[in-house]
Amino acid sequence: MSTEAPKTAKRDFLRSLEGKARSLWDESKAFETNAPTIEEHQNADDLHTTYPKFMATMPYPYMNGRLHLGHGFTFSKVDFAVSYERMKGKRALLPQGFHCTGMPIKACADKLTREIELFGQNFERYEEMALANQLEEKTMVSKKSKIAAKTGNVTYQFQIMLSLGIPREEIHKFSNPYYWTEFFPPQTIKDLNAFGAKVDWRRSFITTDANPYYDSFVRWHMNSMRAMNKIKFGERYTIYSPVDQQPCLDHDRSSGEALNPQEYTALKMKVLQWSDNAKEALASAADALKDKDVYLVAATLRPETMYGQTNCFVGTDITYGIYQVNDKEAFLVTERAARNMAFQKIFDKEGVLRKLADIPGEAVVGTQIKAPLSTLPHVYVLPMDNVLPTKGTGVVTSVPSDSPDDYATLQDLKKKPAYYKVLPEWVAVEPIPVLETPTYGNMIAPKLCEMKKINSQKDRVQLAEAKEIAYKEGFYQGVMAVGEYKGMKVQDAKTKIRDALIAKKDAFVYNEPEGLIISRSGDECVVALMDQWYLDYGEEEWRKQTEQCLTNMQTFTIETRHQFEQTLGWLNQWACARSFGLGTKLPWDTQFLVESLSDSTIYMAYYTVAHLLHQGSLNGQAVGPAGIRADQMTDAVWDYVYKRGAYPADEKDVPPQASLDRLRREFEYFYPLDVRCSGKDLIPNHLTFFLYNHTAMFPEDLWPRGVRSNGHLMLDSKKMSKSTGNFMTLADAIEKYGADATRFSLADAGDSGEDANFEDATANAAILRLFTLHEWIVEQVKALPTLRTGEFNYFDRVFENEMNSNIIAAERAFAMTHYREAVKFGVFEFQTARDAYQLTCATIGMHKDLVERYIVNQTLLLGPICPHWAENVWQEILHKDGLIVDAKFPEPTAPVDEQLMATSTYIRRTIKSIRDAETASLKKKKKPKADDVVYNPNAPKSLTIYVATKFPEWQEQCIEALRTNYDAATGKFDDVKVRQDLAAKGILKNKKVMPFVQEQKKMVEKSGVEGFDRALAFDEAATLLLAVDEIKRNLGFNNVTILKSEDWTEDDAKKAELSVPGQPSYNFKNE
Repeated sequence: MSTEAPKTAKRDFLRSLEGKARSLWDESKAFETNAPTIEEHQNADDLHTTYPKFMATMPYPYMNGRLHLGHGFTFSKVDFAVSYERMKGKRALLPQGFHCTGMPIKACADKLTREIELFGQNFERYEEMALANQLEEKTMVSKKSKIAAKTGNVTYQFQIMLSLGIPREEIHKFSNPYYWTEFFPPQTIKDLNAFGAKVDWRRSFITTDANPYYDSFVRWHMNSMRAMNKIKFGERYTIYSPVDQQPCLDHDRSSGEALNPQEYTALKMKVLQWSDNAKEALASAADALKDKDVYLVAATLRPETMYGQTNCFVGTDITYGIYQVNDKEAFLVTERAARNMAFQKIFDKEGVLRKLADIPGEAVVGTQIKAPLSTLPHVYVLPMDNVLPTKGTGVVTSVPSDSPDDYATLQDLKKKPAYYKVLPEWVAVEPIPVLETPTYGNMIAPKLCEMKKINSQKDRVQLAEAKEIAYKEGFYQGVMAVGEYKGMKVQDAKTKIRDALIAKKDAFVYNEPEGLIISRSGDECVVALMDQWYLDYGEEEWRKQTEQCLTNMQTFTIETRHQFEQTLGWLNQWACARSFGLGTKLPWDTQFLVESLSDSTIYMAYYTVAHLLHQGSLNGQAVGPAGIRADQMTDAVWDYVYKRGAYPADEKDVPPQASLDRLRREFEYFYPLDVRCSGKDLIPNHLTFFLYNHTAMFPEDLWPRGVRSNGHLMLDSKKMSKSTGNFMTLADAIEKYGADATRFSLADAGDSGEDANFEDATANAAILRLFTLHEWIVEQVKALPTLRTGEFNYFDRVFENEMNSNIIAAERAFAMTHYREAVKFGVFEFQTARDAYQLTCATIGMHKDLVERYIVNQTLLLGPICPHWAENVWQEILHKDGLIVDAKFPEPTAPVDEQLMATSTYIRRTIKSIRDAETASLKKKKKPKADDVVYNPNAPKSLTIYVATKFPEWQEQCIEALRTNYDAATGKFDDVKVRQDLAAKGILKNKKVMPFVQEQKKMVEKSGVEGFDRALAFDEAATLLLAVDEIKRNLGFNNVTILKSEDWTEDDAKKAELSVPGQPSYNFKNE
């Protein structure tokens, strides 16, 4: 009984090649890349020209779990780049470190500590408590027990660890945060090796003070930045976690990365008289509010418009609080706003919320308040739809002359006072002119509402459009129409008016997060005003330097450059210290740690020397080949290594200069960094910090040369998400598809800054393609002795030419890091050319030299993408010397023969055209007459091809008219004169003329004056004669006759009426 092969047999075969290739690479230390020693080449000036180099990196992944396929996507870009540059003869270096700094690991470890206390060391009490919860729920449907509160609907950290494949009895070890730094880096190395990574692992390391060498490097970096006055100390606004009691920067967040503080002017509007409903709602809080002035506080971005306040708005569905500011004042705002204010030195007790009363928004309506700067003695609080409790203070100022939203709402209230529960006298106000604009006068909001036909505050789309127009027109074009600064440009007056309001204590500066930010500890972050150490990003001279770095740098896409430019436009001071988590202590203030985005900006320079300091020891506990201890790496020593200072001969226990020169040589050889590949989401923080810090620490010739950013990776056109189950680790993908099919699919997933797409179908197709290609190569290598030799025929030359063209196109794509294009030309088009060649040689056989050349070139072109497969073919089938990863990129045997390319394209196009014409002729046949000869395509048949050797006279006249009236300098036609010339020639009545003229104009506009030249670059009839056998084979004709126009009979001329050079006509008949 035969055994059926498993459905995964092809994948399993490809996977069987992976270990063999990895063993070859490891045994030969293929990816351990060193700089030329000083003994080899003393002069550093021509080091790079004598020994070309390439260094590429991706941001080191965070060590709180296994790599997912998105990591693999970004890593593939840098791995492909290094593979290609190796093939171009460069010493190409790909190092990889592991990030452990910051909050995430510490937060997870602390969660485990709490869970161990709750459930036991191996969480053995969890099931017991969960079962108790289920039993309790059956008997107490309406109440939730304490146990339920602890175990119901919660994903615990230990459960997350189980999902990562960690045995339950091992999980308790992760309550020690440093255990994470020992466990996950080796897992990452294993996964990347399985992927086929070309990493020099000698240079790997973990961050934090767990590695004394890297710890020393970060301290040197921080000290250097402080010495240059790039790090400063002072009071500033920052995102803050009240639970952690420290700043919460991007990598400390579980959501809300790249969000920053948003500054407002908070306007204090004193309550003059509460509405009746408010008095009733606040009756129980009378004592608490006694002797206190209560202010409704509105957060505005437009303080210059406050002269035009006619009222203020609240949300009727929002419950507000009245919070004590000090002994004399209280603010009516949302709890979210009060929570932010509590950390901004606005309240007299920092970090403390003292709520005096709750009051629903609908009860506040009708309250009389004093609006600072308003020309009215008092205004009323009114209701407004869509007031958000998650933005600003929940209280909204109303300037209906300037704000379309305010104007539309006020008109609604005037139309339907009873419906909105307001008294007519509360809304008996008209818009007050504030700004004068060139386009809309001094009533910009009413004008825009009229123009856009906005009838209600519910017209949200039109209002959003009007709001944007009003802001841009008012701010950039407007001048003040009232007040102390009347006649001044709004842009100039805004700050002055804000400062005046603050000076009079009618307003204050208020900040809040731009959106919802949740810390790793699970709390909602606020903005705090606090003393802290910060990097002075945005400082004018430093920013100009960094902009120059960007100007000189390759970004591969214009979108990446624009994103950098935008970030440089807004990025400013960044807190560089925290008090909780893992990391390096701030050298001059050891109560703080260096935050995780600040110890990660120039570590690419550390890669250059790490192998000499602690080769292969991730935590730096072993001394490396240079024989230098971590405590010997002082600031002065680092300065010497990185060419920032002289050899510190006067220091105690300084390493020998010769040892430091070895480190220095590695740095000066591999720097500057050639390309950094990363997700585009890191441009607003890490990647821009990377540029800033390099410009501060190193001279211009050592600034980064390139950054390549990519989008996120989707799975089968859906966002990758653990919660939806549409998620895959790198290890999962390798297990499912094999390393090479995974790499192939990642290369084909996309190259732009848009989100890429990893498709299951593409990966499975890659398995089939690689397996089938492998079988074909084995078969052809065996058959080589029997293949045709001797002089190349026409189709041999076509195939060779197409291989050359695709090699050139693939190399261009590799050089530009366009890997989908590299796969297109280096695999898909390459194999299409082979398949076409194989078919044309069906009777005489393929040429031995070309088959050999194809196999070698295809193997080399696949080498960067599918290295395990390529290494197997190289070693086991072709028996080549050396490794494929050390082989040179394939070279074309000759420049591309454009004429030969044109003839082969013409032949393929003509065969398709004949097939289409034959099909069309059958469809056009009406019911035949008795004496008609019916053409049967399935019977023996012959073909006549009518080749025109010149264009029709009317077409030549059109071309002449166009050529005469074309201005090459501007690329424009004088259409009036063209028509006049055509009319003079008497051909305008021909219905074919104008469509032909329009088509020719498009060709000239696309190609320039060359578009006028329609002569073929080859002999059309001679080319068709070469293709006769191919036409017969493809289309089944017994005989093919080619007739040039000079050989046509009168009957032929009728049949060939539509023939023009390059587009012959055809006649079909049965024999």
